Amino acid sequence: MGGERNAAHRMFEADDASRRLGMELLEAGDGAARVRMTVTDAMVNGHGIAHGGFVFTLADTAFACACNSHGPVTVAAGADITFTTSAKEGDVLTAVATERTRFGRSGVYDVTVLRGDEVVAEFRGRSRTIQRTTEG
Repeated sequence: MGGERNAAHRMFEADDASRRLGMELLEAGDGAARVRMTVTDAMVNGHGIAHGGFVFTLADTAFACACNSHGPVTVAAGADITFTTSAKEGDVLTAVATERTRFGRSGVYDVTVLRGDEVVAEFRGRSRTIQRTTEG
C-alpha cells in the first residue's frame, strides 16, 4: 500500500460526505486502505458515545478506498459491523481495510477500526465491480 495517487485517491477527493466528516485518506493501494477520523461533538449520541453510524461510515469509507484501489468502479453489495467497545468525543479512529478475496466481479474485505491499538469495531464488506475501468 503506497502513497501513490490511484483510483481510490481520486474517488476520495470527490467524496464530500467523508471529507466533511473530517476523514483523511492516509493510504490506499493493492486492495488495502487506511482512513482516519476524529470523533467530534456532532458525532456523539444521547449516551455520550460515538454514534455507531459514524463508526460504520468510517469503516465503509476505508472499504470503498480499498476495493476501488484496483481501478474499476466498485460499490458495496453488503456489509456488517460488530462493535467491540465505544468511542468518545476527541478519539482519533483509524480504519484499516484489507482485501480477503476477489472473484469475478465480487470481493470480500475486512476493516478493523482502531483507537490506537484498541479495536473499536470489526467490519466485513462485500463488493461488486460495476465498471471495468476508471482510467482514461
